Amino acid sequence: MLRWCLRTCILAGCFLLVSLAARAQEVVHALGGTVTSIDPAAKTITVKTDDGSQSLFSDAINSKTAIEFDPNIRNDATAADEFKKSGTRAIVYYFGVGNARTVVALRSLGPGPFTISTGTVVSLDNGQHLLSMKPTSGAVQSFKMASSTVVETGMGAKEGSYFRPGKGDQVRVTATVVNGVATALFINAAIYY
Repeated sequence: MLRWCLRTCILAGCFLLVSLAARAQEVVHALGGTVTSIDPAAKTITVKTDDGSQSLFSDAINSKTAIEFDPNIRNDATAADEFKKSGTRAIVYYFGVGNARTVVALRSLGPGPFTISTGTVVSLDNGQHLLSMKPTSGAVQSFKMASSTVVETGMGAKEGSYFRPGKGDQVRVTATVVNGVATALFINAAIYY
């Protein structure tokens, strides 16, 4: 009986390890910035990010890495190897950390002008799709969250409709004016992770 239990436990453990390995995939994150250069020969893209740093990303053109990337966000982006707009303000979708980041896709944010505001969440009105935040200095600002708003959560890039911040959470909002209303294009809710 003990021998049967031991074999069953070993077999169950093997199935568990195989299933975990099969499901392992990279989570796609997002950041905002300006594409400063694209080097097709080296398969790299350089981005000046919202925090002011320069980041070099390798291109995932031949990557066999399994990724977890929201299909709606992916459909609204351009594959990294097809993106040719140097000097463009964009959302960069990538996986990896530090100097080993791989760009998967980019989404041009259009002609602008853009505002970037950093502060704390005051409220989120889901019915009105309105995010209110208080910058580090100044009055409360409100931003409409469109269906195309993207949020970096620390657990990956998500559609804005899934964003559920708590009062006092730190955020960085990249916005533009659409039909006379300040509209959030990208929200980095993971700026202090």
